[in-house]
Amino acid sequence: MFLKETKKKQIAILGSTGSIGTQALEVIAQHPQTFGVEVLTAQNNASLLIEQALVFTPNAVVIGNEDLYEQVRDALLPHDIKVYAGERALVSVMEMESIDLVLTALVGYAGLLPTLRAIEYGKPIALANKETLVVAGELVTGAARGKGVNIYPVDSEHSAIFQCLVGEFHNPIEKIILTASGGPFRGKTRAELAAVTKAQALKHPNWDMGAKITIDSASLMNKGLEVIEAKWLFGLQPEQIEVVVHPQSIIHSLVQFGDSSIKAQMGLPDMKVPIQFALSYPERLAAPFPRFNFLDYPQLTFEQPDLDTFQNLALAYEAMKRGGNAPCILNAANEIAVAEFLKDKIRFLDMPALIAACLAKATFVEKPTLEEYMQTDAETRRLALDLCKSNTVH
Repeated sequence: MFLKETKKKQIAILGSTGSIGTQALEVIAQHPQTFGVEVLTAQNNASLLIEQALVFTPNAVVIGNEDLYEQVRDALLPHDIKVYAGERALVSVMEMESIDLVLTALVGYAGLLPTLRAIEYGKPIALANKETLVVAGELVTGAARGKGVNIYPVDSEHSAIFQCLVGEFHNPIEKIILTASGGPFRGKTRAELAAVTKAQALKHPNWDMGAKITIDSASLMNKGLEVIEAKWLFGLQPEQIEVVVHPQSIIHSLVQFGDSSIKAQMGLPDMKVPIQFALSYPERLAAPFPRFNFLDYPQLTFEQPDLDTFQNLALAYEAMKRGGNAPCILNAANEIAVAEFLKDKIRFLDMPALIAACLAKATFVEKPTLEEYMQTDAETRRLALDLCKSNTVH
């Protein structure tokens, strides 16, 4: 008896040199009979992109920084791997018929246009780029519904919600509870936060992530972005989304149903688990990930987030309730705030002040088009940089 050979699922990884991208490649390497790599992309890390391409032999790679095109092309030319460069190429490569699933692991606003193009061409999305739904959630989810495209969440919290909903899609959600570690500054006062350094903010207690998302976690903006993402992923109202601080990061999130039952998804903090689930759904593939032992965690604790000290979470709720392009303003202002903080241009507590100023001053659009989202992003970035240069946020 001969078993029919199953076709590999061909994956395009947008942002393959970042934290999520590199872990996704580890998952793919553990399942060579199940997954293949069709496209890899990076913005600036040409050397790692070349190294990855030589190992996984994709059909094509895209280097966002066009100045690095020749370096990547010359390295991969003998290996019959197509090389493209620039933002347009990143969007256009999503049209390849050979792609079965797109893992969007780009950081920030950059994920929006390639994700929309992938949806336009009917590609399922494994979404690790929460900003795509924060910036233009109504547009993206509407396009996905129109094309019958599934969006599989990769963030550990949204993956947890998704896993809790498997088999429950016909039952209405009463509320969801997103857990937050609290970051490195949990319990600190505003006075203590006034003097924190970049190095301190980059030391997350539980997760190993890129610089931008680590700073977002320290300021609780990451949780704010996740709240907005959850609204669009699961079709919820703001009052149905609760945040609770859970320092151990073992319960990744919870769903409460109308009969008062609560489902939780648990496990050790390891991003490869939700990455693999998004790539393999509806199958659960066996994997050598470390196993959770209750005896190692005799206490799991929970507390309310401090919205007075960590104002970014409150600002995210405010932007979500306001709707329109307000979350797009929030995201653009935050991306500038984090970048300026990482350059030591502004202080930690200047970040929420800058974001609040942009929400107050940027042009509000109630029903934005894609072009208006793009205009909002550009306007807000200019405004945020001007505020930083004029020292208005200090």
